[in-house]
Amino acid sequence: MSDDPGSGVWVFKNGVVRLVENPGSEAGTLPRRKVLVHAPSNEVVTSYAVLEQKLSELGWERYYDDPEMLQFHKRSSVELISLPKEFHKLKSMHMYDIVVKNRTMFEVRDG
Repeated sequence: MSDDPGSGVWVFKNGVVRLVENPGSEAGTLPRRKVLVHAPSNEVVTSYAVLEQKLSELGWERYYDDPEMLQFHKRSSVELISLPKEFHKLKSMHMYDIVVKNRTMFEVRDG
């Protein structure tokens, strides 16, 4: 079992969602780290500076309400993207949140 409660993959099967701690471990392979890709440019997002620039181009603005997180919001909606303060702590669940709120602009891929 992992020490990090956020590691693993969420699997939806038969109407139930569960966290699989070590996906692929049964087959003897290690799961690959996910990367966030800006789809139009095919550029891997390697820092918050890059991400902030891409999100800004899409109308997202920094939201400074929580000093423990990096947050973005759109004036035209109630949506909020909340990310860990440090880029190296960005997990696939955060990446998928960005993808869902910016369809066709970002993708999550195996790194």
